[in-house]
Amino acid sequence: MLTIEYRTDPENVREVLPHPLEPAAEDPGAVALIWAEWQSCSDSGEELLDPVRSQYKECFFVVRCRYQDRTWSRCVYIWVDTDFSMVRGHHQGYPKRLGDIRMTRPVLVGRAGPRLEREGRFGATLSANGRRLAEARLTLTEPGEHAGFVNALPVLHSRRFPTIESDGTASMDELVTMRGYDIEIADGWQGDAELSLFPSPAEEHHRLIPREMTGGYRRRVGMSWKRGTTLRRSPAPPLE
Repeated sequence: MLTIEYRTDPENVREVLPHPLEPAAEDPGAVALIWAEWQSCSDSGEELLDPVRSQYKECFFVVRCRYQDRTWSRCVYIWVDTDFSMVRGHHQGYPKRLGDIRMTRPVLVGRAGPRLEREGRFGATLSANGRRLAEARLTLTEPGEHAGFVNALPVLHSRRFPTIESDGTASMDELVTMRGYDIEIADGWQGDAELSLFPSPAEEHHRLIPREMTGGYRRRVGMSWKRGTTLRRSPAPPLE
């Protein structure tokens, strides 16, 4: 995972939070943009023998929000490069869209990549619908124990599906949360970060324009997901 943290205007964060969520009281303009290259599997591990079923990349924006007197992390935009990850994300409440995600990989031999050491330089890009949306660079300066604070809390998701009548009502309207377990972290580094966002007629991410860079991080992480918790459910309209 490569994480770039920065601050935007707090009003920009407020715009991407639906009612009844509010920006966090502390550092309300904080944003994390995260690139990740994953390998995933079910309990059986059978997907690992057919990598097309297990490997994918994603890039996502995270802000913090306030709900029921508690501060949460919240993913507001996210792109992935496989359909199975997108559908799984919709079930969990992530607003996933298809995109093209690229990340520099470290190497242990040869010169076709940086080493995990001081002055190691990493790049990452995000594109979708024929447009480049974001690009980042990270120069490692020292080992790090964490990967920032914006994405460090339980994540608050929305699961919403409109009715087929298109009358403004929803068949499903929920606020849910999920949190990983069996978490393992390794090779943590921090460094100096650069980030550029580019507007697109098909996306809204550019409203979270950076005003001040606050940190850059890279680490390896493994975790498991099992089940979530529904915090709020709006009743669906009755069928007639």
